[in-house]
Amino acid sequence: MSINKQLANDLYQIKAVQIKPDRSFTWTSGIKSPIYCDNRLTLSYPDIRNRIAAAFVKEVKQLEEQPDCIAGCATAGIPHAAWLADKLNLPMAYVRSKPKGHGKGNQIEGKVMKGQKVVVIEDLISTGGSAIETAEVLRQDGIEVLAVLAIFTYGLPQTMRSFEQHDLLLRTLTNFDTLITLLSDEGTITAEEYQSLIDWRNGLKPQSGR
Repeated sequence: MSINKQLANDLYQIKAVQIKPDRSFTWTSGIKSPIYCDNRLTLSYPDIRNRIAAAFVKEVKQLEEQPDCIAGCATAGIPHAAWLADKLNLPMAYVRSKPKGHGKGNQIEGKVMKGQKVVVIEDLISTGGSAIETAEVLRQDGIEVLAVLAIFTYGLPQTMRSFEQHDLLLRTLTNFDTLITLLSDEGTITAEEYQSLIDWRNGLKPQSGR
């Protein structure tokens, strides 16, 4: 089994990603959704988090340039950034969603120098808003962002356009299409349910968020 299928299956089996074709999940925005994703659950499964870290290592090594540092998106990207940085023996930092309200008022935590190259790690990409904001904070500090890597994405068309508009390379370990194809092949969902899931994703309107 390929790593993207393996990870899609892993996420489904531990219920980090859940599918309900009847769209009975409700997102914070009020959207009725057939999918719920909470990749924080991977933290509790050493075998799965190690597979994720190994897959991130492979993605980094395939980049045209190599990073000086790994930067995590707060908060769910932080542990995966730490495990990746450890495997690559690189410095690690993380970026807050907004500057700290006391002390030095830092938004970037950890030491990243102007001119250095970083890879940003996120757990989930929906609209990509938080990952793009993280990249822009780093860029404003004179840091070059080589890529954004994430575990899972819904594959929204407008998301890819957003990354292109910000001149950001996005790579994910697995995705919505891989997951529902796997579930369809296994007979977990019907052909009609598969198509309804595709129709939902393709018809989803842009929203702010991750």
